[in-house]
Amino acid sequence: MADRWYSEAVVYCLDIDTYADSDGDGVGDIRGLIGRLDYLARLGVTCLWLHPIHPSPNDDDGYDVTDFYNVDPRFGTLGDFAELLHQARNRGIRVIIDLVVNHTSDQHPWFVSARSSPDSPYRDWYVWSDHEPADRHQGMVFPGEQHETWTYDRTAKAWYYHRFYRFQPDLNTTNPAVRAEIQKIMSFWIQLGVAGFRMDAVPFIIERTEPGDPNPELDFEFLTELRQHVQWRRGDAVLLAEANVEPDELPAFFGDRGGSANRLHMLFDFMLNGRLMLALARQDPEPVIEALRDTPALPVGGQWATFLRNHDEIDLSRLTTEQRNQVYEQFGPEEDMRIYDRGIRRRLAPMLNNDRRRVELAYSLQFSLRGTPVLRYGEEIGMGEDLSLPGREAIRTPMQWSHQPNAGFSTAEPEKLVRPVIDKGEFAYDKVNVTLQRRDRTSLLAWFERMIRTLREAPEIGSGSTTHIDVPMPPGVLAHRADGPTGTMVFLHNLGTTDAEVDLSQLQPEADLPVDVLADRNYDDVGKLDKLKVAGYGYRWIRLCRSWSSCAGRGVG
Repeated sequence: MADRWYSEAVVYCLDIDTYADSDGDGVGDIRGLIGRLDYLARLGVTCLWLHPIHPSPNDDDGYDVTDFYNVDPRFGTLGDFAELLHQARNRGIRVIIDLVVNHTSDQHPWFVSARSSPDSPYRDWYVWSDHEPADRHQGMVFPGEQHETWTYDRTAKAWYYHRFYRFQPDLNTTNPAVRAEIQKIMSFWIQLGVAGFRMDAVPFIIERTEPGDPNPELDFEFLTELRQHVQWRRGDAVLLAEANVEPDELPAFFGDRGGSANRLHMLFDFMLNGRLMLALARQDPEPVIEALRDTPALPVGGQWATFLRNHDEIDLSRLTTEQRNQVYEQFGPEEDMRIYDRGIRRRLAPMLNNDRRRVELAYSLQFSLRGTPVLRYGEEIGMGEDLSLPGREAIRTPMQWSHQPNAGFSTAEPEKLVRPVIDKGEFAYDKVNVTLQRRDRTSLLAWFERMIRTLREAPEIGSGSTTHIDVPMPPGVLAHRADGPTGTMVFLHNLGTTDAEVDLSQLQPEADLPVDVLADRNYDDVGKLDKLKVAGYGYRWIRLCRSWSSCAGRGVG
């Protein structure tokens, strides 16, 4: 793998509490996860991203932290976590954890002290106002569930700021002591052995918040400080972050105006995610072509992280109202499938009517586009959602390991489970589970294993350049290519239902014994690339040539 390991990684994200329960208390734990590492290694995972692992009242699924230097006792101990890092490393899997430092829980000792007295040493660790701010009802992250961003605290006799829920007061990152503490937290976990962090809510972390100013200035130098700090502690540590902002604002999160990649290593590609959903809904690749064309250029070392489903809702806020309604019509037609007036709270398989062809097509497209693919637990077996659960918990149900009680997740009584397993309908655990699919060579799980192996044999997908092949195409068909030092790959994806034939003969001079390496079915040999058939909802990954020198001699680069 290249020096920038993250550019060729396969990231798998999970919640410890819903993955595997080793002690029968109904809550997933670290020991249970250790017992499933071989499964992840076989799948092809090279990086494990863990959602919040810290002690918490769990009013927001662990994103309300009370101790940044420990592990939630429900999951185990620091010793258990150290063993997880050791066992994962033995299998070639790096581990990154959520860094949730935009805010704390209101039960964190820092905030308890801060609200107790104006003279508290932690008072200025949070953002306060003596008077009701004019922007009190602006900037809510969870519209419909959250009604203000400033709340009056009777004990403190002042208003405190919270971008998220009222029980999550924001830390004041303009305070040097807070900055130093965040760096100390990062140092602690890096020293323990984590390979980096997924940074939650980065634009809000670097806000210079002032009462009455709903659009505060962003302090990008703080990201520079954090990058420099982690690189000195561990040279290959990675910062993966979410910043769902306007496209022209994205480059500043990677580096300064001089072109230096001195801030974040990776950002989730929200713009591409929304366009992918629109393309799948329309059965038209044009939104993906637009995203590839309009995506800002990144500095050397900068990388996108691609995803179809993650732990949150599918955020469609970057689409127009008309576009968003088109996606809703196809994938979230019922009101209870939607959330926050901007998103969909469903997993992909039920969104695509459990059509195996469309699920493969969607993930083939995601994994073949530029960037590092991120896969949500359970997607590899086609799990469904439970819309009877509140909010985003609908897609946070226990992993379905087998047909045994509680889907093999836990031996606890059903009423003691952290969340109920899906036990009804076509996505019930007796129909959708790892054990069944492990025994079936044609299962979705087997397909994911094969697809990920193919991806890892084609590093140019993650570390090379990706471009749309701009030639006349049948309706619904997308052609794109990935070029890098290891060679060139060509991809065809038919988002429509009608079989098509594509002429890519103009690429023939670059080819060196071109061959299909992954496809939805057996096609005729690629020949001269002039009569490439691709079925409805079909896809083809074609190895055009293997090495840079071989390609360069035929007109590439």
